[in-house]
Amino acid sequence: MSNSIDPTRQQLDMFKNLPRDTPIMMLNLIRLRDVAQYPDDRNASGAQAYKNYGEESGAIFKRVGGEIIWRGEPECLVIGPLEEVWDIAFIARYPNTCAFLDMITDAVYKQVVVHRQAAVLDSRLIRLGEAIEGSGFAG
Repeated sequence: MSNSIDPTRQQLDMFKNLPRDTPIMMLNLIRLRDVAQYPDDRNASGAQAYKNYGEESGAIFKRVGGEIIWRGEPECLVIGPLEEVWDIAFIARYPNTCAFLDMITDAVYKQVVVHRQAAVLDSRLIRLGEAIEGSGFAG
């Protein structure tokens, strides 16, 4: 397991180099820790810490125009490494790249993201652009 929690500089640079003026969707796959790992050693489960993250960052997410357009309950991995088990899956939509960047650079967000970092054991965040409509799997 890779234990990916925050983006690397290279990943952020790739993200910033994509078109900035179109809506984007962000597929979020989250695996939570059983016990949150806060820098100050406070006591909470990973689920509670992630809930705190959602509650405290929600106003910022909405202010930048973010919305959850799909949420699902991971049940079974049909294709992929069996060790990649996800507790949370959702797609967030942002009006554009700048909205996402505004959120993650917001001063208040930078303070509350500690909950996410404490809660998450592993994650995937995949930027998705809108595809040309088609009737088959490939378009």
